[in-house]
Amino acid sequence: MANAPAPAVYGGDEISALVIDPGSSWTRVGFAGEDTPKVVVPTFYGKADDNIYVGDNDLHSPRPGMEILSPMSDGCINDWEMTVKIWDYALSRRLYTEAKEHPLLITEPAWNPPKDREKTTEVAFEELGVPAFYLAKEAVCSAFACGKPTALVVDVGSAVASVTPIIDGLVLKKATFHSDFAGDFINSHIAALFKSKNITLTPHFMIARKIPVEIGQPPQATLKSFDGLTESFLEFQRSRILNEFKESTSGVLEQSYNEVIANIRPARPFEFPDGYNLNFGADRYATTEPLFQPQAYPLPDSNVDSSSQGITELITTSVNACDVDARANLVNNIVLIGGTSLLQGFTERTNIELNQAFPGMKIRIQAPGNSSERKYAGWIGGSILASLGTFHQMWIGKKEYDEIGPAVVEKRCK
Repeated sequence: MANAPAPAVYGGDEISALVIDPGSSWTRVGFAGEDTPKVVVPTFYGKADDNIYVGDNDLHSPRPGMEILSPMSDGCINDWEMTVKIWDYALSRRLYTEAKEHPLLITEPAWNPPKDREKTTEVAFEELGVPAFYLAKEAVCSAFACGKPTALVVDVGSAVASVTPIIDGLVLKKATFHSDFAGDFINSHIAALFKSKNITLTPHFMIARKIPVEIGQPPQATLKSFDGLTESFLEFQRSRILNEFKESTSGVLEQSYNEVIANIRPARPFEFPDGYNLNFGADRYATTEPLFQPQAYPLPDSNVDSSSQGITELITTSVNACDVDARANLVNNIVLIGGTSLLQGFTERTNIELNQAFPGMKIRIQAPGNSSERKYAGWIGGSILASLGTFHQMWIGKKEYDEIGPAVVEKRCK
């Protein structure tokens, strides 16, 4: 039996692999073997005239005519030129390294089409110039991060919520489901709440100075003025406020939304960038309820229809699409990840509804308590995987790529 190739050595040091985990809102980048990604950059880019801007600083700097765009759609990459620019910025300007010096592992959603998988491989070897490459399923990496070869991975991110059953490290594609009722969907409901209360969202960058005011009193802020700002830039800046409200103030009730019960719960204050502040009681629960019951809370211009499924229904559909013999094992090994799953009460609500959906089965949800582990589970799993000694034989080498071409990924990365 042939020995696995020795790890690459450069200047006497073992070379660590790079791990890239691209998400709809954030792209996580770092070295394999580390606990958390070294670099987390927005998965957005700015475009003004012929100039392209990436990275936090440039994206949040107001420029006339700058549009904010995303290279992602439905959790998959659809603009490769811009994606490579974001990756290159993260690697060279933030991580201070070059891809061509390291093997590279990139994560992908379970529903990534074959042509996109081949394109990722082509980009890794042709544009980034890596010596070795592997494309890993993000859900498998997330389960791996939690130490589970068999799991039902429920990932609730910003743009996409997905449920992926994994048996012995392999994804069951027929039972994988995803929807766009996730964090951004909640944001649209929070925006509608603010509009109904006549609250104007003034982005952070517009505030020159502000004077503290009592709860409910009109804001006393001096604003900066800017010319030529695009609606997409303003929306991008307003979304920061919506995210702040969601993360600090919103909560999930343990049962279907009931205004009487929600009003009994303590209200929470929230201060807007311009100094205006208000206590939010039942409303902070009402805005998250559409995650579980999208049909009951349609918004104008939303894509909610009679077939729309909330989180619990998505999980139930996925489990029922699996073989009967596997179901009990899957619901006993649910891994809950993604930034939106950090909402207060989210895990408890999911647990209660699943116990009602699967009476007689033992439901066990593993939701990492550390917010970094929850947000970066895919990256952390990739980091563990790529740093294993036994993983060296899994890499697609440059020579193998040159012989077979991008189609090698379908053979080597299941």
